[in-house]
Amino acid sequence: MGLVLNQSLKNTIVTYIGFAIGGINTIYFYPYFLGSTYYALTTYILSAAAIIMPLLAFGVQNTLVKFFSQCRNDKEEAEFLSFAVLFPLVLSIPLLSLFLFFYGDISNYLSKVNPIVKDFLWFIPFIGICMAYFEIFYAWARVHMHSVFGNFVKEVGLRLFSLIALVGVYYHYITPLQFIYITAITYFLACLVTMFYAFYLKKPHFQMAIPHNVKEISVYTFYIILSGGVATLLLDIDKLMLNQYIKIENIAYYSVATYIALVISVPSKAMYQITYPITAKLMHEEKHDELDDFYKKTSINLQIVGGYVMLCIFVNINTLYEMIPEEYSGGVMVVFLTGLSKYVDLILGNNTAIIFNTKHYRTVLFLGVVVVLLTVGLNMIFIPLYGILGSAIAILLSVTLYSLAKLIFVQRRLHLYPFTKQTLYSFALTSILFLVFFFWDFPVNGIIAIALKSILVTIAYLYLNYKLAISQEINDVFDGLIQKYLKK
Repeated sequence: MGLVLNQSLKNTIVTYIGFAIGGINTIYFYPYFLGSTYYALTTYILSAAAIIMPLLAFGVQNTLVKFFSQCRNDKEEAEFLSFAVLFPLVLSIPLLSLFLFFYGDISNYLSKVNPIVKDFLWFIPFIGICMAYFEIFYAWARVHMHSVFGNFVKEVGLRLFSLIALVGVYYHYITPLQFIYITAITYFLACLVTMFYAFYLKKPHFQMAIPHNVKEISVYTFYIILSGGVATLLLDIDKLMLNQYIKIENIAYYSVATYIALVISVPSKAMYQITYPITAKLMHEEKHDELDDFYKKTSINLQIVGGYVMLCIFVNINTLYEMIPEEYSGGVMVVFLTGLSKYVDLILGNNTAIIFNTKHYRTVLFLGVVVVLLTVGLNMIFIPLYGILGSAIAILLSVTLYSLAKLIFVQRRLHLYPFTKQTLYSFALTSILFLVFFFWDFPVNGIIAIALKSILVTIAYLYLNYKLAISQEINDVFDGLIQKYLKK
């Protein structure tokens, strides 16, 4: 776990820096500087681009990680990397052509309730292709065990440029409309920078050659498109469906709430960048016992870190919402429901990486498609009834069922199980501390109140986790820090 902890720690730090910048943007700059309408429009465009990204990338980012370790020499590596870069480009052309041909019909349908979106739909495929190639070049770097730089560009760089642009809107250097153009340009630049970094790590030798295992790669890629589509739809379909039923401003209110909850999944995202290639290697080498141990370690470590983040958010949520415009206050319950869905998914550890690297992955994709259809159906029922809260209910139900399906699949097919008695201890500890701190407020300034409560939660959470030895790996890290700094 040394390499995992090292790069996961760096990725977690980078990601939280990015989320801190994003938090400033989401909670303050977007609502106050950009306004709810253009904030919602920006969110809608980015969510739609994220949904089509797996299709434009054709699953190559995951295929690259899975099959790169199987290349036997430099020639096969060059062929495979060339295929990974050129294959999506060739296949994206007809898809983008179809979009342009039916642009009128698509734009009329998507702008029925909110006409403002009609003139901005062309941003969606442009940003989508930039996102797709960013992920491909990021995967190029990850297979060479360099995951931090790409994570920095994705989590910090994009949000930092947004912050600068939002300040420009505030001082009237740019208009809200120009902000959307700058956002598109920012994603293009992120793609270019990551490409140059990937090529720096491994100089490309492009060849018009087909890999020797192209059939196996193609079949896997097809199913990964479905899988990636399922995961992205579960993450972003709610924002698109809100646009079809209620006023676009509600997407802004919903986005603030879901962004706050999304912070809970940061440890999982950070660890995934390095656990994925390690999981692929263990499965390729058929090291079942090591994989089972790795599965349990990722699960409990993510539960502890993610549970801490969730706890800090939940106990401070009422105070936090007092600091933003009143019209956003309807998102408090959305934070709770969406946050729980993130926690449920997070405690499965590297479950997704295991599924992507097993020969049985096709079966679970069927379950994913069913869950997406269920999500759409639940949103169609609950959004008209409860607005943004209805969408959060739909997502919680869908993600919980999908996570349960993945858990059962891995246990039945591979005889791997992520939970131990430590899982129950961690859940009980998080629940008790929530009940202790949620109803306890400091009668001071909001930021000071959040800081004070968070400090107390941190002390109690870290101390009890350490004394109960819920995670030996995390305790080892603390012992190392104590030995290094307190016992000199």
